[in-house]
Amino acid sequence: MTDWPPPDWERRFRARRVALPDWATLNPDRAVVVATAGGVQQVHSWTPSAQRMVRATDRPQGTTEALIDPRGDWVWWFDDTDGNEHGVWRRQPFDSPAQTRTQRPIALPAAYDAGLLLAADGTAVIGRSDESYGTQIHAVYVGPVSAGTEPRLLYAHRQDAEVAALSQDGNLVAIEHSERGDSIHPALRVLRVDTGAPVAELDDGPGLGLWALAFAPRPGDTRLLVSHERTGYARLMIWDVATSLLRPLDLGLPGDVADAHWYPDCRSVLVAIDHEARTLLYRYDLADGSVRQVGSAIGTVSAATARPDGDVWVARSSAGEPREVISGRSGQALVQLSGSWVPPSVGVEDVWADGPGGRIHALLRRPPGVSAPCPVVVDVHGGPSAHDSDSFSPYAAAWVDHGYAVLSVNYRGSTGYGSAWRDALTGQVGHTELADIAAVHEALCAEGVLDRDRSILAGASWGGYLVLLGLGIQPERWRLGLAGVPVADYEAAYADETESLKAFDRSLFGGSPAEAPEAYRRSSPLTYVGQVAAPVLILAGKNDPRCPLRQIENYVGMLREHGGTVELDTYDAGHSSMVDDERVRQMHLELDFVARHLGG
Repeated sequence: MTDWPPPDWERRFRARRVALPDWATLNPDRAVVVATAGGVQQVHSWTPSAQRMVRATDRPQGTTEALIDPRGDWVWWFDDTDGNEHGVWRRQPFDSPAQTRTQRPIALPAAYDAGLLLAADGTAVIGRSDESYGTQIHAVYVGPVSAGTEPRLLYAHRQDAEVAALSQDGNLVAIEHSERGDSIHPALRVLRVDTGAPVAELDDGPGLGLWALAFAPRPGDTRLLVSHERTGYARLMIWDVATSLLRPLDLGLPGDVADAHWYPDCRSVLVAIDHEARTLLYRYDLADGSVRQVGSAIGTVSAATARPDGDVWVARSSAGEPREVISGRSGQALVQLSGSWVPPSVGVEDVWADGPGGRIHALLRRPPGVSAPCPVVVDVHGGPSAHDSDSFSPYAAAWVDHGYAVLSVNYRGSTGYGSAWRDALTGQVGHTELADIAAVHEALCAEGVLDRDRSILAGASWGGYLVLLGLGIQPERWRLGLAGVPVADYEAAYADETESLKAFDRSLFGGSPAEAPEAYRRSSPLTYVGQVAAPVLILAGKNDPRCPLRQIENYVGMLREHGGTVELDTYDAGHSSMVDDERVRQMHLELDFVARHLGG
């Protein structure tokens, strides 16, 4: 029988969610927004002044990739098969309901998405990737009714690339590419959209990446916001692609630039800065170089956009405060949704520990009323180019509700601590991260904060990979493992994953499995399967293109041959589920697995 009312942890998973709306630059009272409908994330048209939402998609596994064209006439969304990420972009008129017959505006076969950018004149620039050709970027004019012109090939290369920024007039497109073979540190090329002719190049060389953020939102303006790491941290500069002039933007703040947007008047830039697991917003004035904070001084901003009226729309949260999507000016919720109240949780404590590569930063959530040493779930973040932050997590809050501390470690490989920290995995992939996780865990166990005999290693994606590898190379440390959508057999994973992930792996390991077999063997959980002592639960999507099912089944079969205790649960989705029922079901599985094997 289902409990009613449901417990707080389940209410957090089922509360209606809304993403930051993407508004039409030439029609700001029209936007597209992803929000839950019937417990599934779907794309909606949204009119802010009328608070009117019209659901544009009704796909059983949900839809989360969406754009609106600059005039606000069309909603675009990516159509794949049950989360396999291989599909086509579709569009439909703004305010049209999900039952409306959608159009396929371009004559391009299905592929993995490598970016979509839309111009006011109806031009669409579409990036695609596939194993057979690498990356292709096309431009196509899409008419208001007709299918438009035939796609024109602007760019093609075997290496990974992505469409990154389009000028306001649609004449210039910036591409991030890895023609040097290093997708972790891309270079930039700007092309003319009408001919594909190169206009400008920017390449900082080996080990230094460049990312195109946005062209100035004014017709004919050739200034491009760029993130670079010339100083060892992610910083901003403006690159005038017509004159090759570079203007560094020094905010004088610690941390890495996470994102940046122009204000519509082009006089200021809205900048998000990552520092010690928090992301805060700042307005940088281009005339006098002044910097002032925008919005809250605590927690983490996950997305923000500057509006023509000077307001800033913000999505933010903290560990204890549920996510909110608000007007920075009024602090009021942008989208009014019934059933969106979320029970709060506990805040985080900052933890620092000495590790083999330097001081390691971690976040600790403690369960109220539980005496130390606490049982602990060491929740390992994915990526690896990501970081754990002071932000709301229904998953972490569920463990706290059940009496577990939750420890989140920003190991070497994490973002927000400089490029050297992020790039420290080379040569010891997996082992580096786990050495840092062990150092923090050991320090807190030695201090009597955590119970080493009730320590669970958990994570999803890259975090799931580190769970399986950790159970094999640190078997004495962990009592249980909870691995979501993991890499388990690295060689088989490489064979089946998307082309962009193959490029990432080649950059990380120094080549493919055929070119660097020992590096892959050393970092594959399958290599250490005979050393696993702890029971492990593995959750896997049947249609996952990032951590495909076959390589997980290889690992499970071999672990069972070695007498290991493993449970494999598969679900009908891709790398993650966008369906509330499925997310709750998976949380139930994890809680039950821990109760059966660890007690409590």
